Amino acid sequence: MLISGICLKNLKILSLHVGAPIASITEDIVDPNNLNLIAFKLAGGESGGENGTILETRDIRESSSFGLIVDSSDVFVNDGDVIKLDKILALNFSLIGLKVETKSGKKLGRVIDYVVETTTFKVVQIIVRPFSFKSFIEPELVIDRCEIIEVNDYKVIIKDEKKTIKEKKKKEEFVPNFVNPFREPDFAEKSA
Repeated sequence: MLISGICLKNLKILSLHVGAPIASITEDIVDPNNLNLIAFKLAGGESGGENGTILETRDIRESSSFGLIVDSSDVFVNDGDVIKLDKILALNFSLIGLKVETKSGKKLGRVIDYVVETTTFKVVQIIVRPFSFKSFIEPELVIDRCEIIEVNDYKVIIKDEKKTIKEKKKKEEFVPNFVNPFREPDFAEKSA
């Protein structure tokens, strides 16, 4: 199932043990090295209402239209419990708001949202709004994960449009230049 990053905010965490919601998502934690959603910060319910309560995506059993389903609140961790999470939290990385530009330097806009695949929690697309005056003329851009070359603290760099267009044209323009010896010549060739 695909879900928007904006829709993840305030999404309920449901427990199979309790049979009810036990927390809600306040913030997502994205690993900038591979653009995977690795955890969520939680609030409310059995999470204790603390800001440091975290749910790792690997502990999610499944996703549904009601929320994300876990076994129980025992899977929740706190800040400082998992070293890998602490390293990523220390980066204070947020995908939302990053500038997007092509490899050649053409500025396209800013990331306003992203789309996540809920079985692997990979960011599969980013949604980009062109800069202020262009946003009235041009629609929002949807950029696929395979187009992304680099992500750093300030921007997302994607492949150049021209290279992609040229590659597509080359593939479409290919016409075989061989003669089939088992086919009869066309009528025009017979009369000549």
